[in-house]
Amino acid sequence: MQRGGDGDGGVALGKKGFLLSAGNRIPPTLLSLDLPDVWIPDDTNGRFIPSSKISSNEHTTTVIDGKSIAVDIRSGIAKEVFRMKNAIGKLPGLALILVGKRRDSQTLVRVKTQACNEVGITSFVAELPEDCTEDEILNVISNYNENQSVHGIVLQLPLPPHLDEGKILNAVSLEKDVDGFNSATMGNLALGGREPLFIPCCAKACTELLLRSGVEIMGKRAVVIGRSMIVGLPTSLLLQRHHATVSVVHAFTKNPEQITSEADIVVTDVGVPNMVRGNWLKRGAVVVDMGANLVKDASVKSGYRVTGDVCFEEAKGVVSAITPVPFGAGPVIISTLLFNTLIAAKRAYRFT
Repeated sequence: MQRGGDGDGGVALGKKGFLLSAGNRIPPTLLSLDLPDVWIPDDTNGRFIPSSKISSNEHTTTVIDGKSIAVDIRSGIAKEVFRMKNAIGKLPGLALILVGKRRDSQTLVRVKTQACNEVGITSFVAELPEDCTEDEILNVISNYNENQSVHGIVLQLPLPPHLDEGKILNAVSLEKDVDGFNSATMGNLALGGREPLFIPCCAKACTELLLRSGVEIMGKRAVVIGRSMIVGLPTSLLLQRHHATVSVVHAFTKNPEQITSEADIVVTDVGVPNMVRGNWLKRGAVVVDMGANLVKDASVKSGYRVTGDVCFEEAKGVVSAITPVPFGAGPVIISTLLFNTLIAAKRAYRFT
């Protein structure tokens, strides 16, 4: 940044010549700085190719059991739902909105519905065609906002490209935004001394996986790879609230391997299979892999297998603990969604 000489009042000039504190030019808005994060996968198509840069001095690695952690969380939720039903005759309700027929989205909605049934939460599902209008979705959301039996509303992402995702997400009542995507939720999460109505599900799942595995967060150096609204952004904010020193690696970051290799805790969700190799990781680090990528595999009946963003085979023996994909973060994320729905219902019914 350059500063003017005597007589110009110390006006600061940005790299593009915008006057930052005075003058007749308008500084760029934050929106004008936005660029899409486009991660470029390598040419391995998700195949594991051993790296020659990995030390043969292996470290004992604990595989974090997300399924058992999810069972513990759901057990507590089911007990509270049962207590609510017995005390006031009411049940929490979760509405799921599915647009189009993406197989992955259909699977997730089905899994969430099954999870609701397991803990006694009533589920509602609205399915809309791929070519539906924004007004049609907004009308469904409005109806659920007014429905007193619905305490949480989930819009299954991604939406078709012709729809304004941000506008639609912000139409969900703040009191029913159990995914935690509302801009007010993000703001309260970012500001110290503020408490969001709901902690975003993926971020909460990440900290639950760490804390329930005995991992200390306070004072640790954490790297979050990816800055999406669903995972990266809220997770980086929540880790800061837990007093970690957080760096965010994104598609424009220079030397991401070097930055990541200094982290005590690594969280990733970029959608590129096996992107994070063993030589990216500090010996003894803890890895929460929140990626879920379909990779072609002729040896599997479906023709595909699910893999994470971290090369699991290389990470084992280097890190002290890691979540597997699948059955690592996924079950815990859904459990935090159920937890947020329970909290919403308790608030609505003033049930303690």
